[in-house]
Amino acid sequence: MITEILKSLIIRDLNKLRSEIELYHSEYNIWHIEKNIANSAGNLCLHLIGNLNAYIGAVLGNTNYVRNRPMEFSMKDVPRAELIRMIDETIITVDESLSKVSDRDLNTEYPLLVFEHKTSTGYFLMHLATHLTYHLGQINYHRRLLDIPEE
Repeated sequence: MITEILKSLIIRDLNKLRSEIELYHSEYNIWHIEKNIANSAGNLCLHLIGNLNAYIGAVLGNTNYVRNRPMEFSMKDVPRAELIRMIDETIITVDESLSKVSDRDLNTEYPLLVFEHKTSTGYFLMHLATHLTYHLGQINYHRRLLDIPEE
């Protein structure tokens, strides 16, 4: 039951990520950085896609995804349609991968050492869900702050 809840929350927020990217009036603004804003919405989107495909898809779903974290922050001007395609593929990966995880599996040790200490799979999935929500909020704020429609 907990795994299904986590899966539904992550998929819900990935759908919201798609909506946020679609809501930009200007595709240019997806990649716009201003003043002390360190990351564009596009780079945060790529980061979330890479993060979930690596830690859920590759580790728990055995998808063979290979993450390139530096690229998530260095790539620029990926077309909106491509970002949306990548989000949709990530939704499928999360759904299929977490369908393989039982509630009993949540108490087992997560296979990778990501933090200073080992964690349970359940703890790490909670971390991934909150990490997604954190950056989703940043993207929402970025859009409302920097994507002002022309009159």
